[in-house]
Amino acid sequence: MKKAIFRTLMLVILAGGAWYGYRYYKSMPERQDLIPVAKVQRGDVVIRAYSRGELKPVRTLTLTAPNLFGTVQVTDLAPVGSLAKEKDLVVEYDDSERQSALEEARLSVQSVDEQIKKAKADLAIQQSQDTVTLLKTRYNVRRAQLDVQRNPIIAEIDGKKNVLTLEQQKRALQQLETDIQARQDQADSQMAVLIEQRNRSLIDVQRELQRIAQCKMLAPMTGLVSIRQNRAGNFNFGQQMPDIREGDTLQPGMPVADVLDLSELEVWAKVGELDRANLKEGQDATLQLDAIPDKRFNGKIKAMSGTASSDVFSGDPSKKFDVIFSIDMRQLLSGVGMKPADIDRIMATATANSKKGPAVGADPFVKKPDDAAPDGGDGGGRRGGGGGRRNGGDGNPGGAPGGVDAQARGQGGRGGNLSDEDRKKMSDLRQKMQAATPEERDKLQKQMQDLMAKGGMNGGQGRGGPGGPGGPGGFGGPGGGGQGRRGGAGGFTGPDPLAMIMSRGVNVGGYTEEDRKNAKLPLPPEQDSQVQVLLRPGLLSDVEIQVEKLPDVIHVPAQAVFQKNGQYLVYVRKNGKFEARPIQLVKQSESMMVISSGVQAGEIVAMADPSPDKNSKKNAEKKSQGGGGNPMGGMPGSK
Repeated sequence: MKKAIFRTLMLVILAGGAWYGYRYYKSMPERQDLIPVAKVQRGDVVIRAYSRGELKPVRTLTLTAPNLFGTVQVTDLAPVGSLAKEKDLVVEYDDSERQSALEEARLSVQSVDEQIKKAKADLAIQQSQDTVTLLKTRYNVRRAQLDVQRNPIIAEIDGKKNVLTLEQQKRALQQLETDIQARQDQADSQMAVLIEQRNRSLIDVQRELQRIAQCKMLAPMTGLVSIRQNRAGNFNFGQQMPDIREGDTLQPGMPVADVLDLSELEVWAKVGELDRANLKEGQDATLQLDAIPDKRFNGKIKAMSGTASSDVFSGDPSKKFDVIFSIDMRQLLSGVGMKPADIDRIMATATANSKKGPAVGADPFVKKPDDAAPDGGDGGGRRGGGGGRRNGGDGNPGGAPGGVDAQARGQGGRGGNLSDEDRKKMSDLRQKMQAATPEERDKLQKQMQDLMAKGGMNGGQGRGGPGGPGGPGGFGGPGGGGQGRRGGAGGFTGPDPLAMIMSRGVNVGGYTEEDRKNAKLPLPPEQDSQVQVLLRPGLLSDVEIQVEKLPDVIHVPAQAVFQKNGQYLVYVRKNGKFEARPIQLVKQSESMMVISSGVQAGEIVAMADPSPDKNSKKNAEKKSQGGGGNPMGGMPGSK
């Protein structure tokens, strides 16, 4: 009984094993039939590289929001997709705050001007009073000197009184001159402070004019207007951000719009590592736009990146190289049906745009206030006065007028429009005046005044130096005391700097005030002929590059070649099964492999790895990582 049970159990096991073997045998041809295959071919092979790219402009200039030191709010904006010509208005910002600040700065300049006028009037009054007091004191000195001359004929005690009185009057005169000089220095210092306040207010005026000028952004070249997205708010990842619209408040430095040059286009594409090794700059290419499927256009490789990059959001995580293709623009424009006149106009625009550099930045100040000579007259008076005080000197023997050189130096001042040659002449005249006789000095002084008038430097006459005491042989000549201090503070005889700044305006971004005043928004796309916008950036194109032509070679598709254990393999079908066979490669690209040995023409090779997977989990992991059964997973350059 036990033997019968044992035999029955053995028969059942054998039957089960036979059934499993039969099922496995039956499943092998079915699996092999599901593997795609290709035939090994022999013949002439043209190695081509294929890619897909995007049409882009060669030149793109970005307009950014300016720093207005306040709210940057868009009040006017060019329509999206409009064709803006050079110096057309693209973006305009609210300038009400800046206009208010400009008015405050102008009022500050006018207030300082009134203070300067008051200071000058007070100084003139004080100088008049000092002149009268000085004359009285000098008269007392002269009377005391005459009294001293009577000493030989009067009593000795009266003579000593006269000597003491003379010394007292001289000390009083010296003290008075010192006080007058101190008061004048104090007045000059106060005037200098007011002048600097005025210059600072003028700088504020010019700065506000510059900010107001930045409120209008003009097109630096002819091109298509593309409005950027508003990234000033808080947006979550994946949320669609709206375009910038009128009324939006922006941050300084934020990109607002792009001006795309449509007169010269190029195609940006990506190629794999194998194709990158076969490409070089200048190679011919053929491009076919999806929007014009029935025409092909000539192009060349313009530039290639040196490093590969990947975009995880594109759906293709493999690293690829960027390649830029130039296009024959005349052929492309003719292909979209443009007339020869329009083509010539667009090519002329391309030539003009190619000469333009990057967008010109805002010029902080075209001319500083000193260049506009805001205090030309008064500055000449003050600084000339300083020269006069230093060169007044003592009266010459015999009562010659003192301070003549001071009087000459006191005229004019900075802020004139003298040429370099005139400045050199004036310097020579000053040197000659130091060694000239009084008659020659008058002639030289007249020549210097003519030069000053020529350069617009007749801004008030500076103070001469105080005449010194008379030298031996005379008690002060007619100019020894009085001629040195004539003239007083200089005046603003030149043009008003504030009026000059307001009338001249500022030059920001290479545009004048007239350009900004006449700038208008471009026509909307529906109202414009849009002849030049028939080819818009963003159109997709197929690119074909003929790399090399190989005669009479064996070749297979790239998907039929695998790399395992450092060898290149193909799986050749023989007797219903696939066997691995090592091969030698001659040329390889992303789509075609040229083989020198290992297979024969006419053989059938597998397009997928037919080897059975013992561990399905490991095989799935390998496939997800791009290795194992994926034919391109083992190829160089694939990931």
